[in-house]
Amino acid sequence: MLVFPNAKLNLGLYITGQRPDGFRNLESVFVPLPWADAFEVLPATAGAETSLQFSGLPIPGAPETNLCRRAYELLAADFDLPPVQLHLHKDVPIGAGLGGGSADAAFALKAINSQFELKLTPEKLESYARRLGSDCAFFIRNEPVFAYSRGDMFDDFTLDLRGTPCLVVYPGLHISTAEAYARVVPRTPRHDLRQSLQAPVETWRETVGNDFEEALTPVYPVLAEVKAQLYAAGATYASLSGSGSAVYGLFPELPQAPELPWPTGYTVWSGQL
Repeated sequence: MLVFPNAKLNLGLYITGQRPDGFRNLESVFVPLPWADAFEVLPATAGAETSLQFSGLPIPGAPETNLCRRAYELLAADFDLPPVQLHLHKDVPIGAGLGGGSADAAFALKAINSQFELKLTPEKLESYARRLGSDCAFFIRNEPVFAYSRGDMFDDFTLDLRGTPCLVVYPGLHISTAEAYARVVPRTPRHDLRQSLQAPVETWRETVGNDFEEALTPVYPVLAEVKAQLYAAGATYASLSGSGSAVYGLFPELPQAPELPWPTGYTVWSGQL
């Protein structure tokens, strides 16, 4: 069973309050981004135990603590699963605000569900996914949603950006989620996000913001530099995604690569949503 866990973009992200459980309440619209890893589930060889192997970009931490391994263990606790050999090929940068690790975990749940015909509904898979991470559940249905609470509760949201040219720039800067949240003070959003995103994309520059971008740019000025370059290249809207450090731009048409001489160490994805 081979699947391709795709990343996501945040269209707007507001931190609206502190929760009793220590987390923050947020509002954001999540949309799928077709920049993907690869994840495979194979039967373990005779007599072997469950294992997880990595390739591609370096992944910190031991395989035993990886979310993909934890996804298998969650299901194995409730179902009689045989040992498996898991393989994660990492292409989406870590610490970029693109939800790559969450996607890997959610797609692991879906792949194991299909591989062993567990017949779990999307609702049940989302329940498992919420136990792995706040935004993991988004990747079960993998379609645009208005996210709230910890980022794990969703309302349907009609927004069709399919075919929109997009450029994502990761400046080689890892920003930990803990650091990002520590720099943001919860507040009431200046604009209604749902209403703002129903207006033409050309208006989003003035009405759709990301609280992490405002908090992190003074500490990491490269974020503002990348965003300015995207606008200079013709982006209709540009923003930090999630808690960063990837910055994306939506374009009427993608600029030619020679117009954007990104420094060594940057990772750039271009394509259509």
